[in-house]
Amino acid sequence: MESLSIGDKAPLAELSMQEISGKKLTLEDVSEEKGLLVIFSCNTCPFVVGNGTKSEGWEGRYNELFTMSEEQGIGMVLVNSNEAKRNQGDNLEDMKAHASAQHYRSKYVLDKDHVLADAFGAMRTPHVYLFNSDMELVYTGAIDDNVNKAREVKEPYLLEALEALGDDLPIKRVETPAMGCSIKRK
Repeated sequence: MESLSIGDKAPLAELSMQEISGKKLTLEDVSEEKGLLVIFSCNTCPFVVGNGTKSEGWEGRYNELFTMSEEQGIGMVLVNSNEAKRNQGDNLEDMKAHASAQHYRSKYVLDKDHVLADAFGAMRTPHVYLFNSDMELVYTGAIDDNVNKAREVKEPYLLEALEALGDDLPIKRVETPAMGCSIKRK
């Protein structure tokens, strides 16, 4: 499966997905003036939720990313495509409970049958895709360089990309390897 390349348009931007609020949303609905941040995520991957004392995981940074996105005029959505784990912690009710417990501020949608993940070529949780105002991909990959401890991050790839996009500046690093669990497809 081939992942989107820098400059590609967001596919299926009009695909309606169930959000934990009960509303149906599309990527177009969530997009803001400067663009859209899409993070393929879930409730069950240690790279997202952490692994006890070994790793904090990345989800603890989602609200900071949401704040930065909001400040920069960029929409943000978390997408759960783990179709094969719907009965093991990744169904809509689990998503609601998890988002509430973690105080997610971002929209969180269920990608039924991993249709959006397939169209993006998303392979990991988390897997980041940042689009500009024309819905063209300007950054893809990881959130930063340290899943284990936020305070030890040396390279905040996504925060830098969000700031550059919001300030109409070139993004220094447009692609990094996505690290995480595989998206659990059927």
